[in-house]
Amino acid sequence: GAIALAALSAKGIRIATHILRCSDVWDRNFSDFTSEMDSLEGKDFPVLDDEAGKAMEARILEARSDGDSVGGIIQTAVTGLEAGIGEPWFTSLEGVLANALFSIGGIKGVEFGSGFGLAGLCGSQANDAFCLDADKEIRTRTNHNGGINGGISNGMPLVFNAAVKPTPSIAKPQDTVNYLTGQEATLQIAGRHDPAIVRRICPVVSSLVAIVLCDQLALRHGTDYLKP
Repeated sequence: GAIALAALSAKGIRIATHILRCSDVWDRNFSDFTSEMDSLEGKDFPVLDDEAGKAMEARILEARSDGDSVGGIIQTAVTGLEAGIGEPWFTSLEGVLANALFSIGGIKGVEFGSGFGLAGLCGSQANDAFCLDADKEIRTRTNHNGGINGGISNGMPLVFNAAVKPTPSIAKPQDTVNYLTGQEATLQIAGRHDPAIVRRICPVVSSLVAIVLCDQLALRHGTDYLKP
């Protein structure tokens, strides 16, 4: 992943992931991509709003002291990705990204752009109208579709959210079944377990997205495209 991130960076493609939600505490959405991506570099606790980060950390410590864990949502953005990556059928860009993301333990949901929020909009609101920017480049006025139309990148920032479940290994007693005896039993896990994997998963997601995008760019431009 680190190698793939460096290769993409050399082509002007940046990837960043932050904690959008931890338990009931929310960070803000990506908006000013360049400055916000800069601000995330080197952060131990990847959030855009540091005050929200402090509240998240407090919530995590509270869960740990209670022998429990919390889940959350991460948000990833990709900038500098050209239009035309992906295809509309079996290997749509959303499809290959989601396929990779669901290989990460703990991720239980993925939405691109406005995602499930699109269900409450009319087509006139959800459609991303095309326009020309100051440099006469084609872009869209909004980005409800998260930089992908019909399975193909459109040149806008690629944005998606992923739901991360609470760490299942907790100190609280839990009901289970002993498969050797066939009897119901109580399970209590000892040892060190992170009460919130949502903070740990951010670099994993960015790295995996980088690997997927390198594959997609190689399919379009050839395997030498990303060589230094």
